[in-house]
Amino acid sequence: MIKASGLTMHYGPVVALNDVSFEVNQGEVVGLLGPNGAGKSTTMKILTTYLHPTRGTAQVGGIDVLQNPVGVRKIIGYLPEILPLYMDMEVRSYLSFVGQARGLSGSTLKARTDIVLDRCGLFPMYRKVVRDLSKGFKQRTALAQALIHDPDVIILDEPTSGLDPHQILEIRDLIGHLAKDKTVILSTHILQEVEATADRIVIINRGRTVGDGTLEELRARATKEQRLTLAVAADRADVEKLLSGVREAKKVQFTGEKDGCVSFMVHSRSGKDLWREVSDLAQAQKWPVRELAEKPLSLEETFLTLTEKQTESALS
Repeated sequence: MIKASGLTMHYGPVVALNDVSFEVNQGEVVGLLGPNGAGKSTTMKILTTYLHPTRGTAQVGGIDVLQNPVGVRKIIGYLPEILPLYMDMEVRSYLSFVGQARGLSGSTLKARTDIVLDRCGLFPMYRKVVRDLSKGFKQRTALAQALIHDPDVIILDEPTSGLDPHQILEIRDLIGHLAKDKTVILSTHILQEVEATADRIVIINRGRTVGDGTLEELRARATKEQRLTLAVAADRADVEKLLSGVREAKKVQFTGEKDGCVSFMVHSRSGKDLWREVSDLAQAQKWPVRELAEKPLSLEETFLTLTEKQTESALS
């Protein structure tokens, strides 16, 4: 549904994007991650035809963004980072205005306006002037305008910015509902949002793609190391000493002590035999085991590892 091919963008001497390529399938939610200045917003502006790339191109719904930008705009809904609101209009009037600009009229316009007011939780505010809304309700209104024409592709830049925890959960549910028959690409600095909503993740750093896949695939790319958490009812010094002697243990970290149990994180050298060695050691020492589990990299750890690897490679 979305296909970016070799996107490159120069702002004078500054290279914002450098040969970025990725695809988003129909019905898929893809999270676009990257540090500030990585090129996320530039990528979204190219996909939505706001910017013309220096090189490369993209297709949205099979339509080339360079050859037919008007065709692309008809099938996308876009929530930019800077909200596209008219502050002196009432919420319902604003949404009706956007709907008319999108070609809606009559009963279809009224029905779509009612739908987005409901889905975005705006009915209590529909007679309010946009200027008088809280930041959260302004964000909801901007999201509603992106959905008013029932687009096939939805591109969201920081969709939960300014929302409280309850509102964030509502937007998560809405994104999940939209993904049943639409394609969604979202950018956010809140990694938990991507983890909760995205089927796949694309990570951009320093203008290049450094990761593309499911969280499990990115974890595997970030490190081959295995990590185990171990909690046993035993003397800390003895456990620490014996664990450090495990052949596959690269690093042993004490992580806490509670209710007579000591906890450790054990990092492997290759990930092959750590589980067996730690399990055999606990059994041989007759340690009462309260926990022995693998601890995969979090999305935050995966993100930091992949972006740091790319930065180190660029500096070497």
